[in-house]
Formats: sequence, C-alpha cells, structure tokens
Amino acid sequence: MTTAEEQTSVVPRDGGVNLGRTSTHRIETTLRSLREQRGEVSTGRVLTLIVSVRSEEDLESVVHGANEASREHPARVIVVVHDRTTDEVYLDAELYVGGDAGAAEIILMRLHGELADHADSVVTPLLLPDTPVVVWWPFTSPRNPAGDSLGALASRRITDSFSDAAAGKGTKAIFRRRIGYAPGDSDLVWSRITPWRGLLASALDQRADDTVTSVEITGPSEDPAVDIAAGWLATRLEVPVTRYAGEAVDIPVDGEGIPTAPVERVVLHLEGGDLVMEVIDHRSVRIVDGDTDNLVTLQRRTLGECLAEELRHLEPDAAFGDALHGLPRVTVARAGVTGRDNSVKESGR
Repeated sequence: MTTAEEQTSVVPRDGGVNLGRTSTHRIETTLRSLREQRGEVSTGRVLTLIVSVRSEEDLESVVHGANEASREHPARVIVVVHDRTTDEVYLDAELYVGGDAGAAEIILMRLHGELADHADSVVTPLLLPDTPVVVWWPFTSPRNPAGDSLGALASRRITDSFSDAAAGKGTKAIFRRRIGYAPGDSDLVWSRITPWRGLLASALDQRADDTVTSVEITGPSEDPAVDIAAGWLATRLEVPVTRYAGEAVDIPVDGEGIPTAPVERVVLHLEGGDLVMEVIDHRSVRIVDGDTDNLVTLQRRTLGECLAEELRHLEPDAAFGDALHGLPRVTVARAGVTGRDNSVKESGR
C-alpha cells in the first residue's frame, strides 16, 4: 500500500507520472493505481519489451519506436537507461499508461551508479507473468546478446547493427552478430529488407524454370542491411554473390533528398537472361525482366515498423541465422568498382 508521503511526491508530467527516486515496489503499485484510474487492464498486454540504452543515447527516438510498435503488440515497455556517469546509486522512474503511451505501459527507469550494472535484478519484479520477454538494444549491444544478463531473461533478443556504436556500426557490427549468434537473436537490419526480399522472391517465382548463375548487389558501403541481404542470397541461391558499394556511405537518398530502401540495385544473372531490381526513388523500384519493365512500390521502413515485425514472430528466426552464416560467402568488390551492368539501360531519376 502506498503511503501518504509517497502519494504527495507523485508529480504528473507530459501525460505521465514522475516518481523521482523510487523503488520497483512503488513502480508496480503506482502502475496498478494508474490502471484503475483509467480503466486499463494489464491482461491485454501480450509481452514485456525491455529496451536497454545508455544515458547519452537518443531516448526520444527509442520511446517513439517502441510506442509505435506497441499499437500492434500491446506490451509493457520497460526502458532501462544505464547511467554510469555518477557514483551515487539510485533509481528514478517515469510511468505512462494509455494516451500517448499507445497500447503500452511505459516504464522509463534510469539506473545510476553501480545499479546500472544490475538491470536484470531491477526489471525482474516488473516482468508481466506468463508472457514472452523481448530485449531490444537500439544502439549499443553486447557482443553475445544471449549471454548478457538482460538477454538471459528473454526468448527474443533484438539488436540494430546499423546503429551499434560498440561494434563500430555498419558492416563490422553485422559480422559480430554472426560470431555471437544464438537462436532467438535478430537484428533490425533484417526486418528493414523484408519488403525487398518479398519483391525479389516474387520476381524470381516468375522465372521458376530458369537457373540463377550469379548475383550482384549494390548499396551503401556501411549499411549492414545490404550485407545481410547478400548473405541471404548466397545461402538461398548457393551461387557467387558480389557486393558493391553505392554512392552513399550509409543512407541512400533520392532526388528529393528522401531516404530510400537500403539495397539500391540487384542483378540476378540467369541462364535465360538477367533480372534487375533497382531503386527509382523513395516510393518505388523498377524491375526489369527481359522485355518486361515494371514499377513497384517500395519504401524505407520506419523504426516502429521494423520493431513491430520483430515482435510479430517471437520464435527463433532460422532464415536470419542462415543469412548470417552466408556472410563469408559474399565477395566484396574492391573500391572504385560500381557493379553497374551497362547492358541494362539506366532508369530515369
């Protein structure tokens, strides 16, 4: 039961409740009180999503992405901010239920001092009973997510190689994911290319009687989504795959300056003639198959869309694991080589 002294220290802010210095017991009792006030029930939550960030990282984008994903997957979202800039040991928290929190309960906790190294002990009392637990590291992730103390609580562990500062970001990060991979691991670069994979698979279905002999794939040199796409093709098709660097270093943009899909161009060499898929702008790609020339919708996915897809499938993603294992089979073209096939006419920009 919450004491009168505790009740007077609860200060609403921006639609939430700022508890200040607090404890996990008080967080739980305040959440229960907030649900009763708003007529909310925790039984509608389908999972617990733990988000692990450092104090200097972009908290606003993380909360926005988790909130967006929770509209499809009602969840208790526990955002753990590890603050190692002080020696003082304490916990402070903010709570959000309903309203701007979408279909989620959001617990924003800052762990200060040595407490930042014991996040698993802090979050365990707040996990929803009898529901899956997912851990997401939006920026800095452990070398071995399954062996991490927070990762050990979860059946699904999500990283983002594109933003992983600890691994140097980009291609270095996705190769580190391969080394530390365990079933249940996934990465947002994989869900960023899901629509692209679907379009390519559909186009190949039209050539089911033909044989792919080799593949060329082009995209930003430091975007691991291009690397994992190449690894996927190498594994699924079992043919030589060459990865080329596009003009952009990390995020390609169209003529309007709007970001486009990560994979800018792919050429599948088949015995019966090439199949080419190339980004036109932020809305569409062009698929050239012999005399057939089609424009198809394809947009760069938002953070919330990628996270929502990861939460849609909580079982181990074998296809992602296979794509990781396909990375060493990809040939990376030397600098200055474009991979542009001059036999295919240029698309209009």
